Amino acid sequence: MGNMITILGAGGSIGNELAPLLAASGRKFRLVGRQPRAIFGGESYAADLTDSEQTAKAVEGSEVAVLAAGLKYDARVWAELWPRIMMNSVEACKRAGARLVFVDNVYMYGRVEGAMTEESPVAPCSKKGEIRARIAAALMEEVKRGALTAMIARSADFYGPGRVNGAPNLLVLEALAKGSTPAWLGNAQVPHSLTYTPDAARGVAMLTESESAWNQVWHLPTAAPAPTGAEFIAMAARAFARAPKYRVYGKPMLRMVGWFNADVRESLEMAYQNQASYLFDSSKFARAFGFAGTPYEEGVRRACEWLQSGK
Repeated sequence: MGNMITILGAGGSIGNELAPLLAASGRKFRLVGRQPRAIFGGESYAADLTDSEQTAKAVEGSEVAVLAAGLKYDARVWAELWPRIMMNSVEACKRAGARLVFVDNVYMYGRVEGAMTEESPVAPCSKKGEIRARIAAALMEEVKRGALTAMIARSADFYGPGRVNGAPNLLVLEALAKGSTPAWLGNAQVPHSLTYTPDAARGVAMLTESESAWNQVWHLPTAAPAPTGAEFIAMAARAFARAPKYRVYGKPMLRMVGWFNADVRESLEMAYQNQASYLFDSSKFARAFGFAGTPYEEGVRRACEWLQSGK
């Protein structure tokens, strides 16, 4: 049991990509979720991460726990449940003598001039960003006190093969796969970094194997330079042999759709991320591990091939 890696929130984009990597490397792993599937030879364990005892039992016998859970995209749900999930995960790891990796996003940075790095100040400008800032600070406070060995692994917006729940997949790749016109949120003429989900999982796996990586923040490998929305759509259109026509959804349109769609309504406070340049710098990871991320053209082609395969 000594080298067991437990993925808390196993059904998401990272968990789905991390499981086959761990299996291929011969590492033992456990997939934890409300209804987890045992895949790639891993154990599965059903648990509700908002319950402290269930979380503790899920982490028992682990060397590392990876917190990669996703919640309903609702600030009120986040405010209620994220602090509890973080506290339960921290306490479970303390009890098990396990190390904790928190897979995070960039909401806590707020609006950033230039590139986001691990040193960017925490300056959230959204409710969701404030919640993510609080739970990240709570985790690193445990590290500072010497109560826990942990790290935070952040990524930009996701795209990739599989059921990836993000605007690039939903509005561009899946739209093209269905023969529809793709769309972009906000400004399609500014660069927008996107993390390829297999790269994010590979980054997490590499970090867990490195003794020197712990007790700090890492940006997961994300290719540079970042494409504009129009360039990303053009890559996807080439992969599907389609014309690179697209529509843009601005804030007025999102507001209107938000009257009828709760997810869109909840995304309005994050619209700032799509109005100006969104640049995610993972050069710290590239220097330490020699991997700078899959080039966008290749990542988009692979994601489109997955969609065309009809899996």
